[in-house]
Formats: sequence, structure tokens, C-alpha cells
Amino acid sequence: MDQLSVTFAALADPTRRAILARLTEGPATVKELSEPFDISGPAISKHLRVLEKAGLITRGREAQWRPCRLDATPLEEVAVWAENYRRFWDANYARLDALLTEMKENDR
Repeated sequence: MDQLSVTFAALADPTRRAILARLTEGPATVKELSEPFDISGPAISKHLRVLEKAGLITRGREAQWRPCRLDATPLEEVAVWAENYRRFWDANYARLDALLTEMKENDR
């Protein structure tokens, strides 16, 4: 599977997106990441493995603390991919604006 597909698959789950959002605030342990969710520790660990395989997080070791950290590098490819669609929508909105302006001028 290509990296973009792996990234999108990891982002498809709302729990994983919430974990990534939490990690934008800084490193966190598995326990800290699991606190807001009403799911088991093993389920959180499974989500973390998916995020780690996608390259979206890294896990370190500092004494007995195993912090998870965000690695947003794979999101760059998502941003590049989405940029093409942003340009598409911007062009559509520009055409709509021009049409509305023309309609207003014709009403005068």
C-alpha cells in the first residue's frame, strides 16, 4: 500500500484523529492518551500501533516513561494531495462570484 493510502487509513478512525490532536499539545504516555476514551487499554494500544505503522507517531523510552510523539511528516503528502482539490474549489467559487456579479449588474 502506498504511504498516502496508509495515512488516510490511519486517519479514518475518529479515535486516532483525537489521539493525534492530543499529541499536537506535546508528548503523552499511553495512559494519558487513553484517559478521554471509554475503551480498553489494549484497544488504545492497537490504535497507537496503526498510527505508528503509518509513521504518524513515534514512541520513545525515557527511563520507565514511554512517551508517544506526533510525527506530522506523512500529513505533508495529504496536504499536497488536498491542495489540488482546494484549487478546484477556489476556481469554482471564483466562477460563481463572477456569475453573481454579472447577475447583479444585469438587474440594475
